[in-house]
Amino acid sequence: MSELDFSSLYAERIGGSSYGKTNEIYKFEKIKRAKRQALQDFPNRSLIDFGIGENDEMADESVRTRMKLEVDRLENRGYADNGIADFKTEAAAWMKRTFGVSLDAETQVNHCIGSKTALSMIPAAFINPGDYTLMTVPGYPIAGTHTKYYGGKVHALPLKQENGFLPDLESIPGEVLEKTKLLVLNYPNSPTGALAPKAFFERVIKFAHEHNVVIVNDAAHIMLTYRGKPSSFLEIDGAMDVGLEVHSMSKGFHMIGWRLGFFVGSPRIVRAVADVKDNCDSGQFMAIQKAGVAALANESISQQVKGKYERRLKKLVSTLGDLGFKADMPGGTYFLYVPAPKAVVRTGAGKEERIVFQNAEEASQFLIREHSICTVPWDDCGPFLRFSVTYMAPEEAAEDALMSSLRERLSGCRLEF
Repeated sequence: MSELDFSSLYAERIGGSSYGKTNEIYKFEKIKRAKRQALQDFPNRSLIDFGIGENDEMADESVRTRMKLEVDRLENRGYADNGIADFKTEAAAWMKRTFGVSLDAETQVNHCIGSKTALSMIPAAFINPGDYTLMTVPGYPIAGTHTKYYGGKVHALPLKQENGFLPDLESIPGEVLEKTKLLVLNYPNSPTGALAPKAFFERVIKFAHEHNVVIVNDAAHIMLTYRGKPSSFLEIDGAMDVGLEVHSMSKGFHMIGWRLGFFVGSPRIVRAVADVKDNCDSGQFMAIQKAGVAALANESISQQVKGKYERRLKKLVSTLGDLGFKADMPGGTYFLYVPAPKAVVRTGAGKEERIVFQNAEEASQFLIREHSICTVPWDDCGPFLRFSVTYMAPEEAAEDALMSSLRERLSGCRLEF
């Protein structure tokens, strides 16, 4: 029998009849290809990989020990649905200890199988065809992608360096505001590393009341805050009436891959998203939730994680600064977001060669192919490169050696900005 032609069956949200036929190569695939080529061309030169955006070590031993105990318990075998009471209670207690935010564990807290799934489900609770979600750019696109899945539209709010990487809410056209349901924020911001001051969140709350908009703050990097104490959107007066905050156990607790997080805020909003979730999954494995309880209860874990990445960022800022980059310590995250070089002049065999970069992607490709240095390019709001300090290095001496290698590889180049 011949293979069926499914082209007329694919949903428009994934490309319709054109699904699978595009020749477009996404930037992360381009990075992968360039890395493979660099390894082939320079087999004796290791990659310095600043592109990986995930923690480089396992969860704390206490968390793994709790998991080992819980996985063998009969009572953890079943469906967790919208979360076990122990995890909700500890999440509420953690919010109180860390931010001074008081929550009812039953009505204002719900677990999720990682913050990505929560962000994908929120539009299902609010977006009808023609409705808008406001999304900051650059940023994590999941809520916007799912807005489009439901027939909604996305209005991009550029994050510009001259504005402190905060969105300009005054720039939103009136016809968009009339149909806006959601404003999705992300502070500490990925990839820019910016923090949102209290005054900005106060404006956001006023904006929500004026335009009848639900605010969502993706707080995945909140424990990686280097300027002052970590600050929750829900600390601000009135935030609980208009918003939701999504937390992750990945970034600040080394639980990458465990797929555990929680969302908190307005009881009615939490309930709406929880109802959607209840029709999408049956909850994360209870043993993982109980390991999450152990992580939240151990304040030393997030302090250690923060200390490690803050140390690495300071070393990277210093090294890149010496090489000509305009690098400043970010307010949060484990990312360093810097203007990409516009050109490079390199010398060799008694002559100079000047290479001009049209965008950040070309600069990133040059660094990978010519120097085996991997970064992630962002060209949404000007050409920027994102460096992540989640590279593999078991101790500080290895970190220092990697910085020395970075300096050495680029020492023969004169970067122009």
